[in-house]
Amino acid sequence: MQDIIDKRDRAAQFRTRLNRAMQDQNVSQSALARRINSDRSTISQALTDDGTRLPGAHVIGACAQALGVSADWLLGLSDRPESAAALSAAALSLTHAPRALIDERIFGWHQEAAGYKIRHVPAVLPDMLKTQAMLEWEYRPHLGRTTTQAINASRDRLNWMRAAQSDYEIAMPLYEVHSFAAGTGYYGDLPADVRVEQLDQLHSLSTQLYPRLRLYLFDQRKLYSAPITIFGPLLAVLYTGGHYLAFRDRERIETLSLHFDELVRQAAFTARDMPDHFAELRSRIR
Repeated sequence: MQDIIDKRDRAAQFRTRLNRAMQDQNVSQSALARRINSDRSTISQALTDDGTRLPGAHVIGACAQALGVSADWLLGLSDRPESAAALSAAALSLTHAPRALIDERIFGWHQEAAGYKIRHVPAVLPDMLKTQAMLEWEYRPHLGRTTTQAINASRDRLNWMRAAQSDYEIAMPLYEVHSFAAGTGYYGDLPADVRVEQLDQLHSLSTQLYPRLRLYLFDQRKLYSAPITIFGPLLAVLYTGGHYLAFRDRERIETLSLHFDELVRQAAFTARDMPDHFAELRSRIR
């Protein structure tokens, strides 16, 4: 008896979802019948039969394809109406990553994830924690005369991010912060006073914003990470230098989240260590 009830429920759900898909696409019974090379009576029966009977698999598949939905969704086996091809396309995207502070896409992702924990491995020091002087030094070659306007606009957006009720975990390679403090490599021509001011700001923010902001340093001789941002359970974005590779499927987001958890678990310096470590690095600059 229970099996009959289950079949009746599934058939009823099929009729409801088929009707909804037709309404969403503004497709009549006759038009759908033409699209699947069938009789109008076949569609009419599929929509009105109040028993346990379902159309044949070929009819269900053809209707799904004609209406741009998945057969699994029509049958109640999935809560996502998109076809498998559409789901695959939505799960992965590759977009241009401008070398500039004003990036509408990044800001949009932060807005979308407001309230979720955001985990970040930056390519260099994270922009949202940089001083004005540091931003000017780093971005002037890319922004030219618009540096001040761009930085002011970016600051407004970064302030929004800080006020968005999202927790931030930021994991950085140990060598990146130590190279910055020493003024070597990428930071070779960065003046000492700019480095001192930046370390003071990192010390201040890591103290004032804890625990909503938690910084970690990991030893890249033991662990490696590409630049990545994980926007809660919604999205994970890899930064390739010229493009963002964005994943929206749960499996990949979970895999990258576990990777970030490992960076935190094996951090050489944890969030509680960071204020003292920034102060110690500052003391080395003459």
